[in-house]
Formats: sequence, structure tokens, C-alpha cells
Amino acid sequence: MTCSILNVAPFIPSDKALAHSSLPDLAMTLSQKSAKLSGQLAEQTRLTLETYMRVINSYYSNLIEGNATQPHEIRAAQRGDYNTDAAKRDLQQESLGHMAVQAWLQAQSPDAMKVFSPAFIQEIHRQFYLNIPESLWVLKDEQGAVVGKVVPGEWRTQPVAVGLHIPPAAKDVEALMTRFCETYQPARFSGDRKLIAIMAAHHRLAWIHPFLDGNGRVGRLATDAALKATGLDSYGAWCLSRGLARGNNNYKTALALADQPRQGDYDGRGQLSEKGLLEFCRYMLDTAIDQVDYLSELLDLAGLRKRIDGYVRARNDFRVRGMDKPLKPVAGLILHTAFIYGEIDRAQALELCGMPERSARRLLSQLKTEGLLSETSSKSPLRWAIPEHAEPWYFPDLAPQI
Repeated sequence: MTCSILNVAPFIPSDKALAHSSLPDLAMTLSQKSAKLSGQLAEQTRLTLETYMRVINSYYSNLIEGNATQPHEIRAAQRGDYNTDAAKRDLQQESLGHMAVQAWLQAQSPDAMKVFSPAFIQEIHRQFYLNIPESLWVLKDEQGAVVGKVVPGEWRTQPVAVGLHIPPAAKDVEALMTRFCETYQPARFSGDRKLIAIMAAHHRLAWIHPFLDGNGRVGRLATDAALKATGLDSYGAWCLSRGLARGNNNYKTALALADQPRQGDYDGRGQLSEKGLLEFCRYMLDTAIDQVDYLSELLDLAGLRKRIDGYVRARNDFRVRGMDKPLKPVAGLILHTAFIYGEIDRAQALELCGMPERSARRLLSQLKTEGLLSETSSKSPLRWAIPEHAEPWYFPDLAPQI
């Protein structure tokens, strides 16, 4: 029996259901808080954070799927330092593959219409799998027997089961994805409905399960791109996957609730549970707001200045792993100024040092050598940077530390 797009209805909760829910207010709150965070960040600071957060996003999104490669192991792999265990090495490469897709998405900067197109969703999948070892393309059952192999960017051609959920037959996937993208085109929604529709689409894509494997990560990457394209400019400086992974059981429970068929006459007018979809969208919006709040607090100017100064003190007390050279206390002022503006002119940096020019140049050279400031040329402004040894002081609790 052929599955139609109506099996995915309701596509978003009805206007009647939304009028009696908190979802419109949550969507508005998310939009406002994201805009406020974007407004407090200099453009270069935001770009630095987006690059830094790729590791964090990769860690948490992969953690949801059972890959517990730690951020320090991902950064080691970035340096070419891989685990000697083949399986762990493959997982490090999987984490790097996820980061590569994030970088690709940032370079593509797709609009929301492009994100919701079959070819683009397939390309996200293709980019991910072409950046990870082929050993991870092979699927095995609990006994270790091979049951399938992923073809990058191709819809699945065999049946699958995801827990208690049995996704549509493989023969229906192509037509379903075409209609899925038509249904969730952003032009169909306005105002707060745009964000609510993105959250609903996140579940409905998982329900269709269009690929043999990789659906969770591809779905979250597509949601990342959609949120950015819909106008959440600070997205990338914060990431939804951190909240989803930290509440992994709640995430999977919310997905399962929205999988349920309609529960009687008071549960909407679609094939699937409207109450379940409402709860799923509420969970996603709450999680997103929590992550914006967390990053906004983390990046508060006064608080960050204290943590930067705490890092400098830790350097001078020799409490920073791998760093045995002390820092002049004025380094805190220079680093915080670079954070505020994203970058700092060299002449201004020398002036801020408040010491003889030779000593000031020596300090700036140290900050560059140690990765606390970066440059694009010997004459370019100095940019705020986030080296691994400063992470625990700059961003405590953002991700596990060694």
C-alpha cells in the first residue's frame, strides 16, 4: 500500500490548537532573544564563535547517535593526532566529517527555500558520508551480519525499523520527500509559524526516515540551516544539538510522542497525533530558548571579562594544562577588548599594553603564538580567538573538559 504525504499530517499544529498553546509566544521569544544575542556580538566575534562551535555541535549531535568522541579528541584529530584504535579513529573522523558539513553549509549560506528542497537535503547527506570512513557506511545487525550499505546522498531502497516506529516503504520515499519539501516551503508560513513549521518539519523528516542511515544528523544539520536561513542570525554561535543531547531521553521521548497516530476525535484532523506534535514543537522551542539564554549569559561582557582575567591568573599560577609561561595581567584587557570588537588594531593593542613598545610587542607576539589572538597577515588587525587551553576558563560547562 502506497504511503502519501497525508500520512504525515498535521504538518504543523492547527491554528485552533496553536491559539490554546504556548508555541506562538515561544517562537516570538526565541526570535527576540536570538536577535538580542546577535546584536551584542561584533561580526568578527560571531564568526569566531561559529567556527569554534562546530566542534561543540559535532560533539553533541554525534553523541545523540552514540558517538561519544570528546571535544579534546576531536581537536586532536584536527591536528592529525588520531587514536591508535581503528574504531575510535573512525569515530574521530566521523566527528570531523560533521564539522566539514557545517563549514560547507556556512559557505553555501542557503536560503530557506533551498534548504527545503530534496536535492539539498540529499546533498547534506552526501557531504556527510563522503567525509567519513567507508567503514561507517556499512550497517550491521546485533549479531554483526551486514544488513545494508549507505549510498551517500541517495534515498534508502530497503525497509527499516526505528525502535517501535516503522517508517514508510522505500518505494514511497522519493515522492514523500518531494511533497515534504513542497509542504514545508517557508513561503507557506508567516510570522511565528515559520519557526514552528521548522520544528514540526524536524520530526516529520525523522518520521519519513528517507536515508538508510544518518537521518538524525542530517535532520539536525538541515534544521540548523533552516533556523539560520529563517533569520536567527546568532544561530551558529549557539546550537540546538547541545540542548537535545543534554536532554537526550526527553528528545527521543518527544520524537516518539509525535510518532503516535491520532488519539481520537479531540486530537486534530491528521493521521498523526496533533497533541504529540504540539508537545514536540514545545520541547524544541524550549530547548532552543534555553541554549540562547545559556550562551547569552556566557557571553555577557562583565562575566566574560572576569573569566578571561581568571584565565590570566591561572596562567600565572601555572594551573593551565600545557602552558608554562606566565602572562602579563594587562593581557586580560587586550583579550577582552578584542572580544568586544571582534578584532583590534595593532596600534591600539600596543597602546592598551601601557608599557614600553618593545615589551608590548613581545606580549602581543606571545598572545599570537599561544593562539589567544589570530591574524590574517603581519599587518592585519588582531582577532579574538579561542585556543583549546583557554576553553575551560572562557566557557565552563559548555562541553566536557579533560
